Amino acid sequence: MKNFLTIAVSKGRIYKDTLPLLAQAGIEPLDKDPEASRKLILDTNIPDVKLIIIRTSDVPTFVEYGAADVGIAGKDVLMEYDGDGLYEPLDLNIACCKLMVAGFPNKAGNEQKRRLRVATKYVASTQRYYANLGQQVEIIKLYGSMELAPIVGLADVIVDLVDTGNTLKANGLVPLESIAAISSRLIVNKASMKIKHQRVQALIDRLTKAVEQAPRS
Repeated sequence: MKNFLTIAVSKGRIYKDTLPLLAQAGIEPLDKDPEASRKLILDTNIPDVKLIIIRTSDVPTFVEYGAADVGIAGKDVLMEYDGDGLYEPLDLNIACCKLMVAGFPNKAGNEQKRRLRVATKYVASTQRYYANLGQQVEIIKLYGSMELAPIVGLADVIVDLVDTGNTLKANGLVPLESIAAISSRLIVNKASMKIKHQRVQALIDRLTKAVEQAPRS
């Protein structure tokens, strides 16, 4: 797809929040709802601009290796990604939430006789956070149902994304410490930035204007 400008984005909240910004930038997919389509490459109103629909965690990989020129990924994904073949020129201010330590309220100030056990899928971010605190912890990697870990005694606390906090509250947990503010970012393949500079820079400029004009929640 050398002659195309390809944009990698994932289904779900990021895709839905991205559509108005892309529309402001003059790009609209012809298939509005990828959930109702089996297509993984979506045509847009601009013939040489395509959207690639992939898993959230795969967006940085597709962009770094040039399978997509640009992509839209959450900062949580980028914090976990081990690569240097991409730029991160723009915070889109969408899909906002926080990466937090959470657990039972009475655990917050308790002394631990052993290493704190932390359940998370954000292993790299969690390691960095506790290393900066000078605290040794045991990290247990999970892929889902994170809130269950403290309830069944698998872990003392969890590190996960928190939006409204309703899921934590429903399971008797509370936010304890904030690690990072999370939002979706525009990322760019380094080679594409050189080879397709005018087109990529034009997209960055249009999206920057769209972000500036977007209503603040």
